[in-house]
Amino acid sequence: MEEMELDVYLPDVVPDSPGGREALPSTLPPWLLSRRPEAAPQATTAQPATQVTRRRRRARPGLRFPYPNQTALSSDRPLDLLFRLVSGSDANSGSGSPEVISDSEEEPGSPQPPPSPLPNVRDSAPSDATAPELPAPPGVSESALAHAPSLVPCPAAGAAAPAPAPSTSAPSAVQDEGDDGEGETCTICFEPWTTSGGHRLAALRCGHLFGHTCIDRWLRGQGDKCPQCNKRAKRTDIVLLYARKVRALDNSEQESLKRSLEEEQSLRRKAELESAQYRLQLQVMNDENGKLRREAQELRRLAALATAGSSSQSQGTSFSLSQRQESSSGGHYVFSKAVLVSPKGGCRVLSYCEPLSCLLASQPSPNPMLVPGCGVKKISTVNLKACQYIPIHATQIRGLSISRHQDNLLLSGALDNTVKLTSLLTNTVVQTYTTERPVWSCCWSHDNNNYIYAGLTNGSVLVYDTRDTSTHVQQLVSDQSRCPVASLTYVPRAASSVFPCGGLIAGSLEGACFWEQVDGSTYRPHMLPLETSGCTDIQVEPESRHCLVTYRPGRSNPFLRCVLMELNRTPQLDDTRVPVCSCVPVQTFTAGSCCKLLNKNAVFRNPGKDGSMLVCAGDEASNSTMVWDAGSGALLQKLPADLPVLDICPFEVNQGHYLASLTEKMLKVYKWE
Repeated sequence: MEEMELDVYLPDVVPDSPGGREALPSTLPPWLLSRRPEAAPQATTAQPATQVTRRRRRARPGLRFPYPNQTALSSDRPLDLLFRLVSGSDANSGSGSPEVISDSEEEPGSPQPPPSPLPNVRDSAPSDATAPELPAPPGVSESALAHAPSLVPCPAAGAAAPAPAPSTSAPSAVQDEGDDGEGETCTICFEPWTTSGGHRLAALRCGHLFGHTCIDRWLRGQGDKCPQCNKRAKRTDIVLLYARKVRALDNSEQESLKRSLEEEQSLRRKAELESAQYRLQLQVMNDENGKLRREAQELRRLAALATAGSSSQSQGTSFSLSQRQESSSGGHYVFSKAVLVSPKGGCRVLSYCEPLSCLLASQPSPNPMLVPGCGVKKISTVNLKACQYIPIHATQIRGLSISRHQDNLLLSGALDNTVKLTSLLTNTVVQTYTTERPVWSCCWSHDNNNYIYAGLTNGSVLVYDTRDTSTHVQQLVSDQSRCPVASLTYVPRAASSVFPCGGLIAGSLEGACFWEQVDGSTYRPHMLPLETSGCTDIQVEPESRHCLVTYRPGRSNPFLRCVLMELNRTPQLDDTRVPVCSCVPVQTFTAGSCCKLLNKNAVFRNPGKDGSMLVCAGDEASNSTMVWDAGSGALLQKLPADLPVLDICPFEVNQGHYLASLTEKMLKVYKWE
């Protein structure tokens, strides 16, 4: 059988050089796509030598891998990646070993690699799904390439088929290498950093780590940004780190547990606070309930007495009613002792210091030639004797207030344009604030012991922070009054449904304004519905949320009046409407027809009856202290005095209840029995 010589066009294959190119045929022969050689062909006539002399080298088995400087696979050489083509036989040995024509120039005498059989590309290729897909060659459709037969090399006669070369997993090796080098290599040069020298560990302000020489060279040549996050960076931001190896510890679970613990603690504190508020509200409601019950019983008893009495015996009935009220109140005040404070007169205000068990009465200096000015005198409540005089101001003192939290500090305001803090332990002035106008009144904040208030003659109120020793931190100015602030009283916050807010009540001759403290430095003014003239004093009973307003005699009312009012606030229905604070009159008490001095009165808890209150006021017409029952409005007692009473102060010592009244010279003390 004659041997058929096939004229097959084979492409010129370029070796593994980075810049190589190969010439591919525009179309493939049909027999090459439909026929698969199964055995080595017999030796045929020698292939004629090509006209162009080219150097030959042995083809390498297996798939090619690109050089390191090649960034992507070439799309015009897909056949070179799939299989090696047999381009001719060896001229010297005449064996069937495959050879590849190469255009690269090799130096003469260089060692040639030993010939090796070409394995089947499809058999030796890895079977996992991560193998890259190769593009189809130009001019060949993807379906034709999918049905193309696998080309296998033709081994020599009698030679055994070569075994496929074992495949290695390059990605896993790279991954292991990356894991081993975590925290040890520079992200610019991928070389390990050192503990000393030029390539030592360094960091930028953004926190990324590099070798010192690499990041320094980068910032010099590439720009002013971090290579990893592109944040602004400069060479002065480079900081050397003294560590051999950096590895981040995963503490996300610990942080999550910490956040959960903080949330639980916050919820627990919130629940405890709500529980305390509810208990306080329950106590307040129980007190109000008991109070209403006692008032109802009193009203029923008074109604029975009114129906039983005769209308003609009005004077005798009033006297007997007062006596019955006194006996039913559970006790009365008995004179205990009188203490001479200032023989020359000049006393003005009175206060009580519970930790030191002493009364403090303002007076002029007993020795004006040696110690001029005014101060306070200590009067011990244990033996009711005057102890010591403390000089404080240059002129008359108009306001005294003792801190409930800072036990030994006395706040005083005077007409010398100063507000001072005096330590009652050392009997010295520890802080002085200068005001723009004379001070008529002052008080402490019962919600925050760092704040004090001073009422001036121009109607404004200055707010001071004891931590700031320079000047006031805020000024409260009312638009409706420019009269002197005759009285300042702070209402603490309480868990009350009627009036829960806290703030400052500033009273003047033209009315009163309640400055609601919304937060630490925000105050909201509320004008209280009082009479437009004649208001001389306002006192507050914080537990029951009542205030006592004193009016001097006028044209419409020729008598001194003390009106007991209940503080309230409208509920907030939505965020657009701000709740309004106001007060409503509950009871009115009438005294004499003379009031030339701005005296200070008192409203406090009844020592003999739980849930009831007593109202005390000085009467200039009779030079006495009048005591009323706040619930019924009945006059309980009239405590006589030699001069008009200027200030009244209830206090408690050794489980005994006392009442002190101050005149210009004397201090009288009464005990509840």
